[in-house]
Amino acid sequence: MVVGAFPIAKLLYLGVRQLSKPVANRIKAGARRSEFFKNYICLPPAQAYHWIEMRTKMRIMGFRGSTIKPLNEEAAAELGAELLGEAIIFIIGGGCMVLEYSRQAANSRRKEEELAQTINSLQTQLGELALTTETLDAQIREVNRLLLSLPAAPTTK
Repeated sequence: MVVGAFPIAKLLYLGVRQLSKPVANRIKAGARRSEFFKNYICLPPAQAYHWIEMRTKMRIMGFRGSTIKPLNEEAAAELGAELLGEAIIFIIGGGCMVLEYSRQAANSRRKEEELAQTINSLQTQLGELALTTETLDAQIREVNRLLLSLPAAPTTK
């Protein structure tokens, strides 16, 4: 039984994607502990997400002019950490997709170049065969001409 090439690149991509979840969890935990991450990285996107989500829900329910209270700091930090973790997983997954696409494009380009090289080689061989055929045809004509120019041999009975 013949086994094809093992897709090691796909296995590596899968491993990176599987490792992204624990890495994202560690970053989230660090973001919850760090005041800088909490105040400048987690809270603003969490408050914006909350504002957009609540504004959308209010409009769907028909409340147009209602004011939206911001989340308390603890809930915003938790939501911001979750958003950060999901963004990290999304970025890693997107990076894997881009790498896989570029790998497939490189393989496709390589196959096209090999095909073009094979076609050029076949065209060269075809030209050489056509030249050889013409040469042999000319030689056959010359031999026929020489045979016809020979005097006829007397027939003996």
